Amino acid sequence: MIQVLGTSWALLLGIMLLMVGNGIQGTLLGIRGGLEGFSTFQMSIVMSSYFVGFLFGSRAAPELIRRVGHVRVFAALCSFISAVLILYPTLTDPIAWSFLRLFIGFCFSGVYVTAESWLNNQATNETRGQSLALYLIVQMIGVISAQGLVAFGDPSGFILFILPSVLVSISFAPILLSISPTPAFDTARRMTLRELFTNSPLGMVGMVLVGGANAAVFGMAGVYGTEAGLPVSQLSIFVAMFYVGGLVFQVPIGFLSDRMDRRLVIIGAASVAVVASVAAWLAPVFILLLLAAFFIGGMLSPLYGLLIAHTNDFLEVDDMSSAAAGLMFVNGVGAIAGPLAAGWIMGPLGASGFFIVLAVLCAGVVIYGLWRTTRRPSTPVDETASYAVVSPQTSLVGMEVATEFYADALEDVAEQNEADMEDTQSPGTMR
Repeated sequence: MIQVLGTSWALLLGIMLLMVGNGIQGTLLGIRGGLEGFSTFQMSIVMSSYFVGFLFGSRAAPELIRRVGHVRVFAALCSFISAVLILYPTLTDPIAWSFLRLFIGFCFSGVYVTAESWLNNQATNETRGQSLALYLIVQMIGVISAQGLVAFGDPSGFILFILPSVLVSISFAPILLSISPTPAFDTARRMTLRELFTNSPLGMVGMVLVGGANAAVFGMAGVYGTEAGLPVSQLSIFVAMFYVGGLVFQVPIGFLSDRMDRRLVIIGAASVAVVASVAAWLAPVFILLLLAAFFIGGMLSPLYGLLIAHTNDFLEVDDMSSAAAGLMFVNGVGAIAGPLAAGWIMGPLGASGFFIVLAVLCAGVVIYGLWRTTRRPSTPVDETASYAVVSPQTSLVGMEVATEFYADALEDVAEQNEADMEDTQSPGTMR
């Protein structure tokens, strides 16, 4: 991991600064929208718009990169992000904010595509898993750090909008000044949604539900805190706990998923999220809210990687990259719907509707996962490969990097199993 850090430190530093900026604006808009008198449903449209832009950006960015190159795309999109962050406090209207969020989601998607292709270009087969892990760590650290900055700022002023703009402007300086050469860019053939569902129904359905839950957390946790009357200091800690949990539980859940039926791990993780959501809904005491956020985030973040790995368990190696695009698309559809559902439910039910939506989405994963266990046998553990650490906020390129890691590991497993079989069948082997 030290080797990866030594070769990719500038890229990882830039990504962390970008995530600080993204984390600040996500929480800050939820608070500022309440101060401006926006309704909960209006805020859900604002927050959902980010994921509309992100979905379009994930499809448009590759073509932009092919036309003008990585460096120009990266610099231009970061400049646009910086400008949009300044515009929020000057255009305090929900319609204007929705368009700004859509545009900034498009830009962040393009930035992630560019950065992740650079990261993959610098990684080898031996270091790809470590690169993914470091990438997730710096993303989480960035979002968690952002909540600390929100806690010490004034959401009614301009400074908290200027600060992320400055951080984003700074973020691409170390990347553009230190990284060379720019990588070649290509994407795999896309698998149809019908083919994806045929190969892995739980992977596809689970991605929709988990995408909705993760987006609801990313977009509406700040809105929940505002509606629940949490002071800014408490609200920022509450939001941070989702990402602290996501960071803490990645390795333990990945460890379990490599040693037992992944479906059982998926069902178990989603069940914990359901219990935590129901507990926070029934007893919204601050300490309980923090524990609930910790466990919900701790389960939702790994679930994203678990569903990718589970889908790959039923695919040929050559089909894994093509399936990534389908998984990314259905996750994006769920992400668009998640904040809207939360806002719609929070309107009549109040702040508690936030946790009701999370409970329902995660319960959907549990119920469908249990049903799928009765429909098809699991892949034997010795025929699966290592779980890849991957962030729910990654782009299509990041997802393809994760599938490349999985495919490489699966080939290693197949070679080891073949070698073990030859050893047991060779003459003179001890029985």
